[in-house]
Amino acid sequence: MVDVARARRLAVRIREIVAATLDRQIKDPRLGMVTITDARVTPDLREATVFYTVYGDEGARSESAAALESAKGVLRSTVGREVGIRHTPSLTFVLDALPAEAAHINELIERAHAADEAVHQAAANATPAGAANPYRGDDEADEEAS
Repeated sequence: MVDVARARRLAVRIREIVAATLDRQIKDPRLGMVTITDARVTPDLREATVFYTVYGDEGARSESAAALESAKGVLRSTVGREVGIRHTPSLTFVLDALPAEAAHINELIERAHAADEAVHQAAANATPAGAANPYRGDDEADEEAS
């Protein structure tokens, strides 16, 4: 039977171990400012996907990806030694697209705010096309006529 809670706990532990190992042991000059954002483990505990972000441009991202691929063996052996389970999961590194998506969403929100502001400014100077109060009831019209 699959224990999803165990897989989640193992993913958290793998994320912590990989982040600490990258900080302390891996001295590859290609490795930029890498942040481990998340880890996910399959329910059978055989494969782990580690998500990361890199501070910098596309060149820094590609160099950091190459450094992570070359350090995969060291990282996997460290995970196996620290976790102590029968089978050490294989590691796959995936660049986390969350920061780029968040920047895109922020840009869309700014555009929506600018469009709203333009509508508000146009409405401030607008005058009604018909009567000032087109929804006036019959009672109000009779009172004004008297």
